[in-house]
Amino acid sequence: MSNPVTIIMIEDDEGHARLIERNIRRSGVNNEIKPFTSGTAALNYLLGEDGSGVDHKGSALLILLDLNLPDTTGIDILKRVKENKYLKTTPVVVLTTTDDSHEIKRCYDLGCNVYITKPVNYESFANAIRQLGLFFSVIQIPPAAT
Repeated sequence: MSNPVTIIMIEDDEGHARLIERNIRRSGVNNEIKPFTSGTAALNYLLGEDGSGVDHKGSALLILLDLNLPDTTGIDILKRVKENKYLKTTPVVVLTTTDDSHEIKRCYDLGCNVYITKPVNYESFANAIRQLGLFFSVIQIPPAAT
């Protein structure tokens, strides 16, 4: 793959964000991680000033998405990404505390690629993220539509 994958991390809990990044790094993934603590800021970055998403045309992105954000829902972000012609092939990994089966189904129906419920226990959470990092190191991610 010619373009390095940029990981877009949308997580409002700074402790979780640090834990996620630290354990992704521990698994050997050195890709750029762009952290966002609000859904609005993440959408502004992903869709760009004109809202078209064309700024990421040809970019390889992977989105780590928390569903429970203070300003907009992760569901809304997921919908907007998957409806966008430039971003729709971007893999979205939902990483959230929500384990409701209806919410999980809804995310998959909207096009999320992986749904992970954050373990409550610190060590289990750290281990889950390290495994996710190993997964990131072997998956192939297509560039955004051109």
